[in-house]
Amino acid sequence: MRDLRKWLLLTAAILLEVAATLSLRAALDHPAFYALVVLGYLGSFAALSLVLRAGLALGVAYGIWGACGVALTAVLATAFFGDPLTATMGLGIALVIGGVLCVELGSQAAHRREPGVRS
Repeated sequence: MRDLRKWLLLTAAILLEVAATLSLRAALDHPAFYALVVLGYLGSFAALSLVLRAGLALGVAYGIWGACGVALTAVLATAFFGDPLTATMGLGIALVIGGVLCVELGSQAAHRREPGVRS
């Protein structure tokens, strides 16, 4: 149950950050969106701090948060604002996600090697 809580909080942190970033773009035309920018970023950092308190490693949590945020923001900015999303950009997003997966897999392997830790 505790593991599920970590991942749900991380998902919330990602979604709040993406909403805040998209709201930042929307606020250029509609200044009322600045309220969502502030609330989204505050909520995202609060959720991220809870993720860390729940025991997810900083490098893993921040890596997943950042990579998912970049990927979702790029895709949703294309859908909502007509921003470009080229094949080269897609390759870059895939490389970022691949890098985060490497960090996560490396973290899991290191955790399994710690003395007294069972997997």
